[in-house]
Amino acid sequence: METYVIFRRNGWRTADDLQEAADRSTAEGDRMREELRWIRSYVLAERDRTVGTICIYQAKSPEGIRRHADRADLPIDEIVQVADTVIVRPDPVQIAT
Repeated sequence: METYVIFRRNGWRTADDLQEAADRSTAEGDRMREELRWIRSYVLAERDRTVGTICIYQAKSPEGIRRHADRADLPIDEIVQVADTVIVRPDPVQIAT
């Protein structure tokens, strides 16, 4: 499997809409576990007050990612294959307020 970044700009109106999409994505991903794995997502606060994401997946192909998105009713703006990873620091741990 290769690593991919998926851009989903302005994909949801609210955080609740995003949570529903995440639930659909997880369920569909469980059915496609031989084809792809969702690693993590970064949630974006878009300028128009919608919510977007940058998602990291491991997948056999971009087509599998598109199939997953179609089945889970997720938007895709762009899919980019990752050439390498440079970790300067681990992702920060967010503390709930």
